[in-house]
Amino acid sequence: MDDTKGIAAHIPHLRRYARALTGDYTAAEDLVQDTLERAWKRFGLWRTGSNLRAWLFTIMHNIFINQVRIEPHKQDQNAEHSALHWWGSRTAEQRLELADLSKALRRLSNEHREVILLIGLEQMSYDEAAKVLGVPIGTVMSRLSRGREQLRAIMNGTSDTSQLKVVK
Repeated sequence: MDDTKGIAAHIPHLRRYARALTGDYTAAEDLVQDTLERAWKRFGLWRTGSNLRAWLFTIMHNIFINQVRIEPHKQDQNAEHSALHWWGSRTAEQRLELADLSKALRRLSNEHREVILLIGLEQMSYDEAAKVLGVPIGTVMSRLSRGREQLRAIMNGTSDTSQLKVVK
């Protein structure tokens, strides 16, 4: 198979991750478009035999981080409204649960949210997530553990994310 055609197979996964990252359908589509454009322009930099999926997600991650740095407030503007567009046909109860989960994910730091989405939503291995994020595998494991703990607390209504733990 031609390697450039392999990119097309990853588009649904890129869309899903972008929607979960941004919380906004339009912003997600723009992020996917920017990712594909950059991947196409820089395809000569991809090493044949390496993980194409991780390479594409790394590009998306870097674009997203740059966008957040430039316009940090834009990330959450339409998150609740737009998230409903990609949940498909669910029951009212499921939609409410997903809305709660979406709100809880928005309360996490980008670092924790990204790891949870890459591993939980995209089913990446710790090694793949580490490559995408450009961090050591131990950092991925730590962020995942802390992120899951915070997410669980938020969903149970026992979290005040502004509190810090006292370490002795």
